[in-house]
Amino acid sequence: MLVGGRVAIVAGASGGIGSATVRAFAARGAMVVLAAPYDEMLRSLAREMEQRGVPALVVPTDVTARADIDRLVAKTLVTFGRVDILANVAGVGSSPSICDSTDEELEHVLAVNLLGAARLMHAVLPVMKAQRRGSIVNVGSVAGEAGIMGMYSASKFGLRGLSDSVRREVRSFDIDVTLIEPGFVRTTMNAEMKRLPRPEIIADAIVHAVERPRRVRIVPAGYRLAVTCAKLFPGFVDLVFGNARVQQRLNRDARARRKRTYGKP
Repeated sequence: MLVGGRVAIVAGASGGIGSATVRAFAARGAMVVLAAPYDEMLRSLAREMEQRGVPALVVPTDVTARADIDRLVAKTLVTFGRVDILANVAGVGSSPSICDSTDEELEHVLAVNLLGAARLMHAVLPVMKAQRRGSIVNVGSVAGEAGIMGMYSASKFGLRGLSDSVRREVRSFDIDVTLIEPGFVRTTMNAEMKRLPRPEIIADAIVHAVERPRRVRIVPAGYRLAVTCAKLFPGFVDLVFGNARVQQRLNRDARARRKRTYGKP
């Protein structure tokens, strides 16, 4: 599906990957719907689209609230008359150690990363089925291939299974479903990590997935070998990441960030 002239909903539009995705769709001539909690980042992105003359609709959206999602789709249909593309970019991280998370944090990660994506697909699929055309791109993670990131990994494993299931369910309607699995990229989620690729590489992969759908695309490509090894040699992954020193280092930055934010380990 060519992107130019299509209507694309970007959920999580104000984040690092989300805002890059909005710009990537706009650069290729798409009409873009910006869906994210209403804050200064969303307002700034909306002003940028207006200044560039991009046909854009801003719909403040909490992906954990079904009423917000239904309003998002309804406003998109009223404004543009159709929904061609859904980019599920919204996501939150978690501590690698499940014991470091509160019960509320466990629920929130699932509510955003898995249920949010599921509800958005549930809301747009009747429209796409009626059109007999559409494209859905879900942003997962390489952490959804190797379980080393606590509840975050669990949510991305779930999104991988859901993407497979929905892709098979809607194939006869000419609706494509692609899962993008990023490695570490430069976002606020990985603020402590240096020299990471910019989020634009993920945005470009999302647009490319609409134009040339694939089941899964791992970005950057350097992570493909690690994912293959995790699938072929799970015992080796257990041995490496089951080491106490590796676990300590894996959780060090997360615990430091938590201490700065909440004043407790």
